[in-house]
Amino acid sequence: FAMVAGAAIAISVVTRIATPDGFIFFGILHEIALASLLGLAFLRLPALLTLVVAGLVITAPVYLRLEAFDHPWLWWVGLSANNPRSNDYVPLFPWFGAVLAGIAMTKLAAGSGVLARLAELAPGRWANPLVFIGRHSLAFYLIHQPLLIGCMWLFSQIMPAQVETPQVNFLKTCQLSCEQSRDTEFCTSYCVCMLDTLEGEATLDRLYNNDQTAEWKTHLSDLAGMCTAKTDSKLMEEGVK
Repeated sequence: FAMVAGAAIAISVVTRIATPDGFIFFGILHEIALASLLGLAFLRLPALLTLVVAGLVITAPVYLRLEAFDHPWLWWVGLSANNPRSNDYVPLFPWFGAVLAGIAMTKLAAGSGVLARLAELAPGRWANPLVFIGRHSLAFYLIHQPLLIGCMWLFSQIMPAQVETPQVNFLKTCQLSCEQSRDTEFCTSYCVCMLDTLEGEATLDRLYNNDQTAEWKTHLSDLAGMCTAKTDSKLMEEGVK
């Protein structure tokens, strides 16, 4: 537990410095560390009861998302109304459910003799590399990431990706979202209105910083209403002409 928790803290510190906009505050290692502690409470419970709790934990985010959990100190729970921005986000709900399901299935396998039969298998020398990785899984996990990032960096120097500006990204995203309920002509004009307004206020960056405050949400709603009215009026005038 101490090794996993220590590695999780180290990753949070490093990513906070390297990628502050998407730093890892509760990733897979954080989840493993917390689940390892919470899972102890279920070791003596019946397997079927543990499976039921696992199902409840897995389905909870579908029905119990609340704005009360939007506070950054509660993001690790996984029940916030809006998912936070992070390069690795593995919250308690629903992922603790997978751990509970594993505990329950292991109990059932042990009780039915499946584990005993599996223990009798001798896979041979070909499995030695997999055995080694399994016994050093934490080190393998920590090492493979910088290696992959390094490989991707080298590849990007040879074949760099086209950089999409925030403005182009906003227009694409806005258009796709808008066309779920309005026609293309309206959405094109509406999204340009929203972009021009946000740039005029110098608040486009704030939109991409995942601001979840009530004041900002209200402001965006007001802007959307204003641009909707402007666009409807503009299209109506053009239709009359």
